[in-house]
Formats: sequence, C-alpha cells, structure tokens
Amino acid sequence: MARSDFSYDHEDDSYICPGGNRLRRSNRNFSTPRAGVDKDGAVRYRARQQDCQGCTFRQRCTPNMPARKVTRSIHEGARDMARDIASTDAYLVSSRQRKKVEMLFAHLKRILKLDRLRLRGPNGAKDEFHLAAAAQNLRKLAKIRAVPRLAMT
Repeated sequence: MARSDFSYDHEDDSYICPGGNRLRRSNRNFSTPRAGVDKDGAVRYRARQQDCQGCTFRQRCTPNMPARKVTRSIHEGARDMARDIASTDAYLVSSRQRKKVEMLFAHLKRILKLDRLRLRGPNGAKDEFHLAAAAQNLRKLAKIRAVPRLAMT
C-alpha cells in the first residue's frame, strides 16, 4: 500500500491506516518528550505490532515487516496547503495570467536580447528595461492596429 492510502489526523498528529489502526510517532510515553525528527527532516510514524498482526490488509500493507512505518516530512503541512490551493479555480486563473506575464519577459530576453543589461547602475538598468518594454509595446500595437486596404480603382 502507498502512503496516500493512509489518512493523516492533524489534531492527534497520527496516521490512520486503511484497517483503522493508528500510526503514532511513539507508542510509549517518555518522561521527557522527544522531537522525533530525523537528520533528513522526516518524522516516522509506526504502528504497533499487535495491531498489524490481526489486520486484514497485512499481506498488502506489510508483507516483509512486523509493523508498518510511514514517513512524513516536516514540510508536509505546507505541501498540503499548496496542493489545496493548486486545486482551486482562482489558482487556474492566476496561473494563466502569470503565464502571459512570463511570456512577455521570455520574449524580452530571447528576441530583444535583454538577457544581459548593457547600461550600468540601477538607473541605467531601469532605462534599458523601459526602452525594451516600449519597443515590445510598439510591436504589439502594430499587430493590433488594422492595416488599411488599398482601394482598387
């Protein structure tokens, strides 16, 4: 079974397996609480052996281990939030708008050779960028403006 088959309980800070058993950071109480975060920034959640022994999913879940272990990154909460935001309609709209802007910058860098600034200092860079943007806007305006047809006499 994949980790996505397990559901995470935020309030209890534990995973729940498809069989209904809880996987916790530690299955015993310590007098001084432990962080439980490894060097790689992962937290390991473990099931108790007696929970896995009687589970109906044992052969699919833990065929080679006495109990199931699931790792969770300390940054997984932020990743979950980003996944939730990415599934909204507002995100799709903003990504389309972002693409339009990014395409303009890509055009400036590739076609108008603005990948390297030639004028020095912040004011020179600002002036060079404004000139390139004005040239880009003039090209856009020329495409939009309708070309009058010559009248045949």
